[in-house]
Amino acid sequence: MSSTDLLVEKIVKGMQEKKAHDITIVDLSPIEDTICRAFVICTGNSPSHLQALVDSVEEVARKEAQSKPTAVDGLRQSLWVAMDYGDVIVHMFLPETRQFYDLEHLWADAMITEIEDLD
Repeated sequence: MSSTDLLVEKIVKGMQEKKAHDITIVDLSPIEDTICRAFVICTGNSPSHLQALVDSVEEVARKEAQSKPTAVDGLRQSLWVAMDYGDVIVHMFLPETRQFYDLEHLWADAMITEIEDLD
């Protein structure tokens, strides 16, 4: 398993631990000239839920993949939070914001994997 695959797995685990919804992995690795190798996208219920998701992803990725984000943006408004792990960018949205930006469809060439909600 590559370090990117391990990181994606641990990011998903961190999201699942705090009950994220509609987790989607967008594999960008076959596409040339992308800013990263993968997006991991999820939906949270509220700004406080997004904060809990960020905290959980940071903790699990640090402990189990020895990785820290180089930047975390969007916590102030908490409509869309992005976490930059270099090869992986995490996007956490409130439902309306996710629907508006529809990132998965912007990358139609990518391989998209949807993760079933645990609850």
